[in-house]
Amino acid sequence: MAGLLSGLANLGLGNLADAKVFEEPKEEKKEAAAPIPPEQLEKDMVYDRVYECPMCSSKIASKVMKSGKAKLVKSDQDLRPVYEGIDPLKYDVIVCPKCGYSALTRYHAAGLTPTQRKLITENISKNVKMTPRTEEIYSYEIAMERYQMALACAIVKQGKASEKAYICLKTAWILRGWQETLDESKPETESQKAELLAAENEYLTNALEGFMTARTKENMPICGMDEYTVDYLIAVLAARFERYDVASRMIAGLLGSSANPRMKEKARDLKESIVLAMKKKNQ
Repeated sequence: MAGLLSGLANLGLGNLADAKVFEEPKEEKKEAAAPIPPEQLEKDMVYDRVYECPMCSSKIASKVMKSGKAKLVKSDQDLRPVYEGIDPLKYDVIVCPKCGYSALTRYHAAGLTPTQRKLITENISKNVKMTPRTEEIYSYEIAMERYQMALACAIVKQGKASEKAYICLKTAWILRGWQETLDESKPETESQKAELLAAENEYLTNALEGFMTARTKENMPICGMDEYTVDYLIAVLAARFERYDVASRMIAGLLGSSANPRMKEKARDLKESIVLAMKKKNQ
């Protein structure tokens, strides 16, 4: 069958004889969306929140994670939460850039006694030289500095064992997160990881001692944790450092307690891992 425009050949338009009335739709090539850099993802998950320093009454702008913005991926055996796209632990210390007073968010609003104020003034505020921070997100280096400031203030003000233990625990978690972000292709990574792991173990050792002290001298809850959670955490940390007598005692107490089934299951799993570790050690 002749084309729809075949009759135009006499008019010199024979080249259009087979022209199609309707063009077939062309497939549009969709360019793949560029992946969002991790730094940008983190920027989108944090914002500046204003606090009042309980030491000098200065207004403090501290970065915090937006609620509901990050997805919890898992929890480590020692209860460290791991989120997708961000480590919220980096944003859990409030630091006053004027007087240097620093504390975990949980303890920041707690009142300071006259004696504690004097100790902070004489040992922190008079000597500290704060570095102005303008970063949009906190690196692990910055986070470590903030946690060390919080621990220094807790030590100086003679804070409770539980507060110091909790700071040590969370600092160890920061060090672990830092290790997980290191570039394995770099030659210096192995030595850097070893250094960070050694520091992590040092903080966890102090956390263990602090929680054991708090358990006998402080009322529950401790750091927002009930007695079963504290005992489980002590057991995990004790097992890490092969203090199996302490770990076994805590586990036995948990299994014979009214702790919820989930906590008892975690205790049983820990007990099994301890038995395997002890067998391996004795081989």
